[in-house]
Amino acid sequence: MPSSAPPPLRCPLCGGRLKVPTPGEAGRRALVCGAGHSFDAAKQGYFNLLVGKGTVFEADSAEMVAARFTFLDAGHYRPLAEAVSHAVLAMVRPGTPFTVLDSGTGTGHYLRAVLDDVSRISDDVTAIGLDISKFALRRAARLNPEAINLACDVWQPLPVADAAVDVVTVIFAPRNAAGFARVLRPGGRLVVVTPRPGHLAALAGQTGMLAIENAKDARLAESLAGHFVPESTRDVDIRMMLTPAEMADLAYMGPAGHHLDRATIAAKLTGREPVSAVDALFRISVFRQARPSP
Repeated sequence: MPSSAPPPLRCPLCGGRLKVPTPGEAGRRALVCGAGHSFDAAKQGYFNLLVGKGTVFEADSAEMVAARFTFLDAGHYRPLAEAVSHAVLAMVRPGTPFTVLDSGTGTGHYLRAVLDDVSRISDDVTAIGLDISKFALRRAARLNPEAINLACDVWQPLPVADAAVDVVTVIFAPRNAAGFARVLRPGGRLVVVTPRPGHLAALAGQTGMLAIENAKDARLAESLAGHFVPESTRDVDIRMMLTPAEMADLAYMGPAGHHLDRATIAAKLTGREPVSAVDALFRISVFRQARPSP
Protein backbone atom coordinates (compact mmCIF):
# COMPACT_ATOMS: atom_id res chain seq x y z
CA MET A 1 0.00 0.00 0.00
CA PRO A 2 2.33 2.79 -1.14
CA SER A 3 1.57 6.39 -0.29
CA SER A 4 -0.11 8.36 -3.06
CA ALA A 5 1.71 11.58 -2.18
CA PRO A 6 5.25 12.23 -0.93
CA PRO A 7 5.47 12.71 2.83
CA PRO A 8 5.41 16.42 3.76
CA LEU A 9 8.90 16.60 5.24
CA ARG A 10 11.15 19.56 5.98
CA CYS A 11 14.91 19.78 6.38
CA PRO A 12 16.15 19.68 9.99
CA LEU A 13 18.97 22.09 9.08
CA CYS A 14 17.21 24.87 7.17
CA GLY A 15 13.51 24.08 7.37
CA GLY A 16 13.16 23.78 3.58
CA ARG A 17 10.96 21.12 2.04
CA LEU A 18 12.64 17.76 1.56
CA LYS A 19 12.16 15.97 -1.75
CA VAL A 20 11.35 12.32 -1.14
CA PRO A 21 12.48 9.75 -3.72
CA THR A 22 9.63 7.92 -5.40
CA PRO A 23 9.60 4.10 -5.50
CA GLY A 24 11.73 2.90 -8.39
CA GLU A 25 13.39 6.30 -8.90
CA ALA A 26 16.84 5.96 -10.42
CA GLY A 27 19.91 7.00 -8.47
CA ARG A 28 20.65 6.98 -4.77
CA ARG A 29 17.86 7.10 -2.22
CA ALA A 30 18.18 10.38 -0.35
CA LEU A 31 16.09 13.18 1.09
CA VAL A 32 17.27 16.46 -0.44
CA CYS A 33 16.15 20.05 0.19
CA GLY A 34 16.43 23.06 -2.09
CA ALA A 35 19.50 24.29 -0.24
CA GLY A 36 21.32 21.06 -1.06
CA HIS A 37 21.22 19.38 2.34
CA SER A 38 21.05 15.65 1.74
CA PHE A 39 20.21 12.69 3.98
CA ASP A 40 20.92 9.23 2.56
CA ALA A 41 18.86 6.18 3.34
CA ALA A 42 20.45 3.57 5.58
CA LYS A 43 20.71 0.15 3.96
CA GLN A 44 17.87 -0.97 6.25
CA GLY A 45 15.54 1.64 4.71
CA TYR A 46 15.26 4.48 7.21
CA PHE A 47 16.69 8.01 7.00
CA ASN A 48 18.86 9.54 9.71
CA LEU A 49 17.85 13.15 10.40
CA LEU A 50 19.74 13.46 13.68
CA VAL A 51 21.81 16.62 13.37
CA GLY A 52 23.77 18.98 15.62
CA LYS A 53 25.10 17.99 19.00
CA GLY A 54 22.76 15.02 19.34
CA THR A 55 20.18 14.25 21.97
CA VAL A 56 20.18 13.77 25.73
CA PHE A 57 17.47 11.14 25.33
CA GLU A 58 18.76 7.58 25.72
CA ALA A 59 17.83 5.47 22.72
CA ASP A 60 16.74 1.87 23.15
CA SER A 61 19.54 -0.64 22.60
CA ALA A 62 19.56 -3.41 19.99
CA GLU A 63 18.86 -5.95 22.73
CA MET A 64 15.89 -3.98 24.12
CA VAL A 65 14.46 -3.61 20.62
CA ALA A 66 14.89 -7.33 19.94
CA ALA A 67 12.99 -8.16 23.13
CA ARG A 68 10.20 -5.74 22.15
CA PHE A 69 9.95 -7.14 18.64
CA THR A 70 9.74 -10.72 19.93
CA PHE A 71 7.06 -9.80 22.49
CA LEU A 72 4.92 -7.69 20.17
CA ASP A 73 5.27 -10.05 17.24
CA ALA A 74 3.78 -12.80 19.42
CA GLY A 75 0.59 -10.70 19.56
CA HIS A 76 0.42 -10.10 23.31
CA TYR A 77 -0.46 -6.41 22.83
CA ARG A 78 -2.55 -6.93 19.70
CA PRO A 79 -5.77 -5.75 21.44
CA LEU A 80 -4.04 -2.45 22.19
CA ALA A 81 -2.89 -2.07 18.57
CA GLU A 82 -6.45 -2.72 17.40
CA ALA A 83 -7.83 -0.14 19.84
CA VAL A 84 -5.31 2.48 18.66
CA SER A 85 -6.26 1.74 15.07
CA HIS A 86 -9.95 2.13 15.95
CA ALA A 87 -9.25 5.58 17.43
CA VAL A 88 -7.41 6.63 14.27
CA LEU A 89 -10.10 5.27 11.95
CA ALA A 90 -12.60 7.72 13.42
CA MET A 91 -10.68 10.50 11.61
CA VAL A 92 -10.45 8.79 8.19
CA ARG A 93 -12.84 9.84 5.43
CA PRO A 94 -13.31 7.66 2.33
CA GLY A 95 -11.85 9.25 -0.78
CA THR A 96 -9.89 11.84 1.22
CA PRO A 97 -6.08 11.80 1.50
CA PHE A 98 -4.93 10.86 4.98
CA THR A 99 -1.57 11.37 6.70
CA VAL A 100 -0.56 9.76 10.00
CA LEU A 101 2.55 10.53 12.05
CA ASP A 102 3.64 7.85 14.53
CA SER A 103 6.01 9.60 16.96
CA GLY A 104 8.11 7.04 18.78
CA THR A 105 7.22 4.35 16.25
CA GLY A 106 9.56 1.78 17.82
CA THR A 107 9.42 -1.51 15.94
CA GLY A 108 6.44 -0.25 13.93
CA HIS A 109 3.87 -2.76 15.17
CA TYR A 110 1.23 -0.20 16.14
CA LEU A 111 1.63 1.75 12.90
CA ARG A 112 1.33 -1.53 10.99
CA ALA A 113 -2.09 -2.16 12.57
CA VAL A 114 -3.18 1.40 11.72
CA LEU A 115 -2.07 1.13 8.10
CA ASP A 116 -3.75 -2.24 7.59
CA ASP A 117 -7.09 -0.82 8.77
CA VAL A 118 -6.86 2.64 7.17
CA SER A 119 -6.03 1.10 3.78
CA ARG A 120 -9.45 -0.55 3.78
CA ILE A 121 -11.07 2.88 3.77
CA SER A 122 -8.64 5.10 1.88
CA ASP A 123 -6.23 4.34 -0.94
CA ASP A 124 -4.44 7.67 -0.45
CA VAL A 125 -2.48 7.22 2.77
CA THR A 126 0.83 8.76 3.81
CA ALA A 127 2.64 7.45 6.90
CA ILE A 128 5.64 8.82 8.79
CA GLY A 129 7.38 6.99 11.63
CA LEU A 130 9.79 8.79 13.96
CA ASP A 131 12.13 7.27 16.52
CA ILE A 132 15.45 8.01 18.19
CA SER A 133 16.69 4.40 18.03
CA LYS A 134 18.30 3.23 14.81
CA PHE A 135 17.84 -0.34 16.01
CA ALA A 136 14.08 0.17 16.30
CA LEU A 137 13.91 1.89 12.91
CA ARG A 138 15.64 -1.04 11.23
CA ARG A 139 12.73 -3.19 12.36
CA ALA A 140 10.10 -0.56 11.57
CA ALA A 141 11.39 -0.01 8.04
CA ARG A 142 11.08 -3.72 7.29
CA LEU A 143 7.62 -3.98 8.84
CA ASN A 144 6.28 -0.78 7.23
CA PRO A 145 8.12 -0.30 3.93
CA GLU A 146 5.38 2.02 2.63
CA ALA A 147 6.03 4.48 5.48
CA ILE A 148 8.88 6.97 5.61
CA ASN A 149 10.88 6.07 8.73
CA LEU A 150 13.08 8.78 10.23
CA ALA A 151 15.68 8.87 13.00
CA CYS A 152 15.17 12.13 14.85
CA ASP A 153 14.88 13.66 18.30
CA VAL A 154 11.26 14.52 19.13
CA TRP A 155 12.47 17.39 21.34
CA GLN A 156 14.02 19.09 18.32
CA PRO A 157 11.84 20.77 15.64
CA LEU A 158 9.93 17.93 14.01
CA PRO A 159 11.01 17.33 10.37
CA VAL A 160 7.43 17.63 9.14
CA ALA A 161 5.72 20.53 7.37
CA ASP A 162 3.18 22.77 9.09
CA ALA A 163 -0.46 21.63 9.10
CA ALA A 164 0.37 18.49 7.10
CA VAL A 165 -0.80 15.63 9.33
CA ASP A 166 -4.31 14.37 10.16
CA VAL A 167 -3.44 12.25 13.20
CA VAL A 168 -0.40 11.99 15.46
CA THR A 169 -0.06 8.79 17.49
CA VAL A 170 2.23 8.62 20.54
CA ILE A 171 2.47 5.23 22.23
CA PHE A 172 4.70 5.13 25.35
CA ALA A 173 6.87 7.89 23.90
CA PRO A 174 7.81 11.51 24.71
CA ARG A 175 5.28 14.20 23.77
CA ASN A 176 6.33 17.45 22.09
CA ALA A 177 3.02 19.29 22.41
CA ALA A 178 4.07 22.40 20.48
CA GLY A 179 5.58 20.32 17.69
CA PHE A 180 2.54 18.10 17.36
CA ALA A 181 0.20 21.10 17.31
CA ARG A 182 2.28 22.69 14.53
CA VAL A 183 2.24 19.68 12.20
CA LEU A 184 -1.45 18.82 12.71
CA ARG A 185 -4.02 20.14 10.29
CA PRO A 186 -6.98 22.09 11.69
CA GLY A 187 -9.34 19.46 13.08
CA GLY A 188 -6.53 16.94 13.47
CA ARG A 189 -6.21 14.70 16.51
CA LEU A 190 -3.50 13.54 18.88
CA VAL A 191 -3.83 9.93 20.11
CA VAL A 192 -1.76 9.13 23.20
CA VAL A 193 -1.35 5.75 24.94
CA THR A 194 -0.22 5.63 28.57
CA PRO A 195 -0.16 2.87 31.20
CA ARG A 196 -2.59 3.07 34.12
CA PRO A 197 -1.85 2.44 37.81
CA GLY A 198 -1.54 -1.31 38.35
CA HIS A 199 -0.07 -1.89 34.89
CA LEU A 200 2.05 -5.08 34.97
CA ALA A 201 1.83 -5.05 38.76
CA ALA A 202 2.39 -8.82 38.96
CA LEU A 203 5.73 -8.30 37.28
CA ALA A 204 6.93 -4.82 38.20
CA GLY A 205 8.02 -5.29 41.79
CA GLN A 206 10.01 -8.44 41.13
CA THR A 207 11.89 -7.16 38.08
CA GLY A 208 12.70 -3.57 39.02
CA MET A 209 10.22 -1.95 36.65
CA LEU A 210 9.05 1.54 37.57
CA ALA A 211 5.64 1.84 39.21
CA ILE A 212 2.93 3.89 37.48
CA GLU A 213 2.14 7.09 39.34
CA ASN A 214 -1.47 7.80 40.29
CA ALA A 215 -1.41 11.35 38.89
CA LYS A 216 -0.27 10.32 35.40
CA ASP A 217 -3.47 11.52 33.70
CA ALA A 218 -3.18 14.95 35.28
CA ARG A 219 0.46 15.19 34.24
CA LEU A 220 -0.44 14.20 30.68
CA ALA A 221 -3.11 16.89 30.42
CA GLU A 222 -0.78 19.44 31.98
CA SER A 223 2.02 18.62 29.55
CA LEU A 224 -0.32 19.25 26.60
CA ALA A 225 -2.11 22.29 28.03
CA GLY A 226 -2.16 25.34 25.81
CA HIS A 227 -1.95 23.21 22.68
CA PHE A 228 -4.50 20.42 23.18
CA VAL A 229 -7.68 19.74 25.13
CA PRO A 230 -9.00 16.27 26.06
CA GLU A 231 -11.71 14.86 23.84
CA SER A 232 -12.17 11.21 24.85
CA THR A 233 -10.55 8.30 26.66
CA ARG A 234 -10.80 4.54 26.40
CA ASP A 235 -9.31 1.99 28.76
CA VAL A 236 -7.88 -1.25 27.41
CA ASP A 237 -7.20 -4.16 29.77
CA ILE A 238 -5.30 -7.21 28.58
CA ARG A 239 -4.81 -10.34 30.68
CA MET A 240 -1.83 -12.27 29.38
CA MET A 241 -0.62 -15.74 30.25
CA LEU A 242 3.16 -15.47 29.96
CA THR A 243 6.15 -17.73 30.39
CA PRO A 244 9.14 -16.48 32.41
CA ALA A 245 10.99 -15.83 29.12
CA GLU A 246 8.11 -13.71 27.84
CA MET A 247 7.96 -11.82 31.13
CA ALA A 248 11.70 -11.12 30.89
CA ASP A 249 11.21 -9.71 27.39
CA LEU A 250 8.29 -7.59 28.59
CA ALA A 251 10.28 -6.10 31.46
CA TYR A 252 13.46 -5.62 29.45
CA MET A 253 11.81 -3.91 26.47
CA GLY A 254 10.77 -0.90 28.58
CA PRO A 255 12.58 1.67 30.75
CA ALA A 256 13.98 -1.06 33.02
CA GLY A 257 16.15 -2.13 30.11
CA HIS A 258 18.17 1.07 30.42
CA HIS A 259 19.55 0.11 33.83
CA LEU A 260 19.22 -3.70 33.98
CA ASP A 261 20.37 -6.32 31.51
CA ARG A 262 18.03 -9.09 30.41
CA ALA A 263 19.97 -11.82 32.25
CA THR A 264 19.54 -9.92 35.53
CA ILE A 265 15.81 -9.55 34.92
CA ALA A 266 15.47 -13.22 33.98
CA ALA A 267 17.28 -14.22 37.19
CA LYS A 268 14.78 -12.23 39.22
CA LEU A 269 12.00 -14.34 37.69
CA THR A 270 13.55 -17.65 38.76
CA GLY A 271 10.99 -19.81 40.51
CA ARG A 272 7.95 -18.39 38.70
CA GLU A 273 5.27 -20.78 37.48
CA PRO A 274 5.69 -22.08 33.91
CA VAL A 275 2.87 -19.72 32.91
CA SER A 276 1.66 -16.74 34.96
CA ALA A 277 -1.14 -14.20 34.57
CA VAL A 278 0.01 -10.63 33.97
CA ASP A 279 -2.45 -7.75 33.52
CA ALA A 280 -1.61 -4.86 31.19
CA LEU A 281 -3.68 -1.72 31.82
CA PHE A 282 -3.68 1.06 29.23
CA ARG A 283 -5.49 4.32 28.56
CA ILE A 284 -5.96 5.70 25.06
CA SER A 285 -6.52 9.46 25.23
CA VAL A 286 -7.64 11.48 22.22
CA PHE A 287 -6.93 15.21 22.18
CA ARG A 288 -8.05 17.94 19.81
CA GLN A 289 -6.20 21.15 19.18
CA ALA A 290 -6.97 23.97 21.56
CA ARG A 291 -8.59 26.98 19.96
CA PRO A 292 -6.27 29.99 19.99
CA SER A 293 -7.26 32.82 22.32
CA PRO A 294 -9.21 35.58 20.50
